[in-house]
Amino acid sequence: MNAIDPSVLPADALAEDLSSRGYAQRMLLPPDTCQALADLYDEDSHFRKRIIMEQRAYGRGEYKYFTYPLPQAVADLRAALYPPLAKVANAWQRVLGKDATFPPDLDTYLARCHAAGQTRPTPLLLRYGPEGFNCLHQDLYGELVFPLQVTVLLSAPGRDFTGGEFMLVEQRPRAQSRGIVVPLQQGEAVIFPVRERPTQGTRGSYRLTMRHGVSRITSGQRHTLGLIFHDAA
Repeated sequence: MNAIDPSVLPADALAEDLSSRGYAQRMLLPPDTCQALADLYDEDSHFRKRIIMEQRAYGRGEYKYFTYPLPQAVADLRAALYPPLAKVANAWQRVLGKDATFPPDLDTYLARCHAAGQTRPTPLLLRYGPEGFNCLHQDLYGELVFPLQVTVLLSAPGRDFTGGEFMLVEQRPRAQSRGIVVPLQQGEAVIFPVRERPTQGTRGSYRLTMRHGVSRITSGQRHTLGLIFHDAA
């Protein structure tokens, strides 16, 4: 399971997409790697916890959090994506007037998380069947939050499933919320804010609150890989 190395993705291009659209979209994985990752879902030895969404009013479907050590393709992808995203995250920190900065490599950032008591891995696989969906939410697992995350579609739309579009909702101050649908192909990733993103207004910069979810799956089975860069308390 060899992942395409996304470290060549320029941070400037990612920042431009995130600023103009609220998300960035990139092809990351070939179909064989997508299938191999989806097949891991039934191998419980790779996971630390299983969540049934209906039991927690999260939606309809289920997901599993990986345990350490992560599968190599997942670990490689997470580590390679982090450096360009950290550059974007640090630029956001400056715009928002925050002093904290993110280190340039994932291992150093995870060491910071673990020192703060956030030691449980957060990468996950999600599985939805017919009528499945995911309510709008934010993935916050402790005091330390890396401001960007990644979802990779592992299934092929139209072949493996229908429906099930990735959705973002952007809450704007003193204005109605904006809904965004991001159509993905197998192996394609959406990069988006965990909690908020900065934007520029006539009176300076301000924050837009973001939530994400998945619309109703009308047929088939949909698998996705979620990459969150902060670990959980």
